[in-house]
Amino acid sequence: MPLLRRRALLGMLAVPCPAVAQERTITWVVPFAAGGITDSTSRVVAQRMAQLLGQPIVVENRPGAGGTIGTESVARAAPDGLTVLYGTVGPLVVQAILNPGLRYALARDFAPIHGLGASPNMLVVPPMRPWTRMADMVEAARLRPESLSYGSSGIGTSLHLCGELLQAATGIRMVHVPYVNGAQGVADLIAGRLDLMFDFPLTAIPHIRDGRLRPLAVTDSRRAPIAPDVPTTAEAGFPEVTLTSWAGLFAPAGTPAATIARLAAATAEALRDPRVVEHFAGTATTLLADIDTARLAALMVSDPPRMQALLRRAGAT
Repeated sequence: MPLLRRRALLGMLAVPCPAVAQERTITWVVPFAAGGITDSTSRVVAQRMAQLLGQPIVVENRPGAGGTIGTESVARAAPDGLTVLYGTVGPLVVQAILNPGLRYALARDFAPIHGLGASPNMLVVPPMRPWTRMADMVEAARLRPESLSYGSSGIGTSLHLCGELLQAATGIRMVHVPYVNGAQGVADLIAGRLDLMFDFPLTAIPHIRDGRLRPLAVTDSRRAPIAPDVPTTAEAGFPEVTLTSWAGLFAPAGTPAATIARLAAATAEALRDPRVVEHFAGTATTLLADIDTARLAALMVSDPPRMQALLRRAGAT
């Protein structure tokens, strides 16, 4: 970025916005438990944004019901720019399709600010299981229907959806075990109480390096740079089981346009920070630095039909 343009942007971020008092704290809601990729990414980005805005940002975890509890709390918050949501495709799109009775709707209750990142999942199994290839695990499940269990961070999350896609693609039947958060599922997986799990690379990689989990595949179209030896699901012979989950920053609907613009500018600048870039790279997450407010708004329109078709194909309920 040219130096003059960069100075102009930073100058704009420093200008107080009437709708957002500089001294008041912004609450950044993460609708999942602490310790996962949504939490760690939020804290890295929020810390840099607070510096740019000259305004405190507190990251608050409000987990439960597949992310819908925390997501709904932001939909009901005052549209004053003091509450923002780390919104993901699970609670914002998938849950709305699976649960028509939800008390919020993406298009009606949320204002897009800026894209954050897109992440794949990694299929992992405990080392006491004999499978070294994804095909071996699928064959075991085929021979013994409903004998294998897989965990997730809740119904409608990407971890759950990957399991549904795998079953739809192969015709196998497994038992889904949803948890309040993914960390609980990983603990049971390591202990051998689960047979397999799709998890984010951020939380799976440390256990893989310690020998407590074995990776079989990653659900992206390309291998994860932090795990180059792990094949993609397509390379493993299951191209239908390809899924990446996007995340963006949202405010309650009705938040003033000037406030949205100010927060969006700070987000865009934060995503260019070397420490933020390094963090995203270390989690196998693709930065959505080019998904500005307008493009995130377009994604809010285009993604629900895509997910509807995907869920129908997977038979997810």
